[in-house]
Amino acid sequence: MVPAEVPDAEAEPDGLEDRLRRFVTIWSRAIFPATATSLTRPEFEQHLLPLARSLRDALHDRIFDATPAHGVGAALVGAHCTDPDALARSLGVVDAYLVLYCGEAADPAGELAADELRARCARLQATFAAGFAQALRERTLAEQEAIARSALAARGAAEDALHATEARFRAVFEGAAIGIGIADLDGRVLEVNDTLTRMFGGLEHHVRSRNVSEWVHPDDAPQVWGMYKELIRGERDNFRTEKPFFRNDGTVLWTNLTVSLLRDVDGVPQYQLALLEDTTERRLLTLRLRYEATHDALTGLPNRTLFFERLEKALAPARETPKDAAKDAAKDAAKDGTKDETNSGTKEAGPVSAPRPAARFGLCYLDLDGFKAINDSLGHSAGDRMLVEVADRLQSCATAPGEMVARLGGDEFVALTTGPDTQREVGELAARILGALATPISLDGREFTVRGSIGIVEGKAGESTAAEVLRSADITMYRAKSAGGNRFEHADAEADARAITRHGLTTSLPAALERGEFFIEYQPLVHLADGTVHGAEALVRWSHPTHGVLGPDRFIPLAEHTGLIVPLGRWVLEQSVLQARAWQEELAAGTFAGPVRINVNLSPAQLHHPGLVADTVEVLERIGLPPGSLCLEVTESALIGADEDLLKPLRQLAEMGVDIALDDFGTGYSNLANLRRLPVSVLKLDRSFTQGMQQHPADPVDLKIVEGIVSLAHGLELGVTVEGVETGAQAEHLRRLGCDTAQGWYYARPGPPEMLHTLSMADAV
Repeated sequence: MVPAEVPDAEAEPDGLEDRLRRFVTIWSRAIFPATATSLTRPEFEQHLLPLARSLRDALHDRIFDATPAHGVGAALVGAHCTDPDALARSLGVVDAYLVLYCGEAADPAGELAADELRARCARLQATFAAGFAQALRERTLAEQEAIARSALAARGAAEDALHATEARFRAVFEGAAIGIGIADLDGRVLEVNDTLTRMFGGLEHHVRSRNVSEWVHPDDAPQVWGMYKELIRGERDNFRTEKPFFRNDGTVLWTNLTVSLLRDVDGVPQYQLALLEDTTERRLLTLRLRYEATHDALTGLPNRTLFFERLEKALAPARETPKDAAKDAAKDAAKDGTKDETNSGTKEAGPVSAPRPAARFGLCYLDLDGFKAINDSLGHSAGDRMLVEVADRLQSCATAPGEMVARLGGDEFVALTTGPDTQREVGELAARILGALATPISLDGREFTVRGSIGIVEGKAGESTAAEVLRSADITMYRAKSAGGNRFEHADAEADARAITRHGLTTSLPAALERGEFFIEYQPLVHLADGTVHGAEALVRWSHPTHGVLGPDRFIPLAEHTGLIVPLGRWVLEQSVLQARAWQEELAAGTFAGPVRINVNLSPAQLHHPGLVADTVEVLERIGLPPGSLCLEVTESALIGADEDLLKPLRQLAEMGVDIALDDFGTGYSNLANLRRLPVSVLKLDRSFTQGMQQHPADPVDLKIVEGIVSLAHGLELGVTVEGVETGAQAEHLRRLGCDTAQGWYYARPGPPEMLHTLSMADAV
């Protein structure tokens, strides 16, 4: 049946109709020479246009359905394209050009990956071939059956026409391209043609000696023999079905079978006529295409498509009986070429609506640790061999009923187990996987130990979707990887929520900077000797529209990971320098008593940015702030083991007059002798050293440590600033020990720049 003509392409996006017409032109050129149509070449091309549009639309449907391709194949037969070469050429054109001309161009949003488009194209080809074959078969069967009926009816005609009738019958019977057999009503085979004999192995007496009732096959549809009995009783005239037969050598012959009842002139049943079309190769082609569409080409494991099918079945609320489940599993095994995972001895436990008890699932999401290093050092060929070996080992770990392993892509694998006891089994499965990976793999004469991180999700069927389960497993796997790898972790709802929040913050960071959602608070730095305000540290905050005000610990690591820390850091520097310049102008006008210095934090990622010095100089010169009014704070851990290339920009800034403070000093366990080569002018002592001084008497050990650090710093002509001062006792101890400046909640919490006015005026008074 030719698909209904669709409206012309005025409503289609620019370019899509032109690409579709180019595809149709290629298709027409390929098959027109093999066509027996009376249409001209341009008319035939117009005939193909709606068929091509049907294939394109099916390729991009949100919910994929290959059924339209069946109608396209049938439409070719209807257009007299019955030459087998027309089918082969059409499939070649669809395979080579459908995705090329109707793929990404018709999917500007990029919703479908290239692999998904190719898989859909393969399934469209199989359905196209099935539609073509079915239409051709029905056309042939109709012709052959009509001829056969006429020939058999002629046997009862007058004697003077018997010879001519017999000749015509034999011509049709022997020359038919399909197998024809005639049997009596008791099932005894009376005659078979050469085609049927060849289909069954070439020995005619092996076919003639059989009774129809002997051709039972385990894969027969349940209704086949019921329809056969109805036909023998004369209750139906014919039936059609797909039926397998055993050949003499034990192999299976798949056929499209049509059985018709032949009656005499009085309408009394006399014979049964069977027409058999050999569909074995087409069935094998369909199975192969299905296999290729659902299995990974490199490892042979089920791919993402088949895995999601199985996962969705495992997660679906179970409303079927165990008997139904066994049937479904058997069908899956036959369809996918996998083992039958059902228990054939299971008895039906109740009505169809009764759910199976305690249906659960367990999923292991595996990512290899350090696989990129193998690819980079040995090449992708060696990496592929490693993936094949890993796949084989994983396959050996999932051999129990209800278990399967699949490759999602790259070095990511999943293992699925189902059943009532997955709470225990999934952990055992993960342990078996890690154990199987522990044995070194030999590649190019070298041995490599494979490590992997596994995220485990386990739960009841019907509570989550496949996408939710896989997302949770992915998050959990990365948690295992961040914990050191070569281990497995179980999913945790709170950890998942935190990870999802982190991801949301990461993706919204760039837009947040553009929308001006960041702001700066200032915490004063106070002279311990006289309590006057010495300066202020700039602390960036994020006014998130959903999560409220976020501190730097929530988003600075994310900004460093994505690279956004460089533009964000430049924005913080510029805003802080502007504020410091404003304070200086107020100081000159007598409306502000200080501070005139500003401290700005510098992340490790900014240290490695080549534009650090140029950006800093440009901001200072454009705004007009002297370099001595700026102090850049760098954490001690960022400078541990720093070479001269990393220290060079800091030296350049220090030579200009910019102060460099070593933040969180004491937490990085750096060599104190390194202080001599670092271009720093201030040590910011970490709060952990002064916790024991918050009250009288102070911890004597803390006093000795701080006293030693202050003595060392002053000996190197470095100032000492203490963070986290919370009590007056703490401030007094630090003043006596000779610390220069301090900051903390004892003096003020971080706040808007106006807060510094109050503190400064109080100091002035």
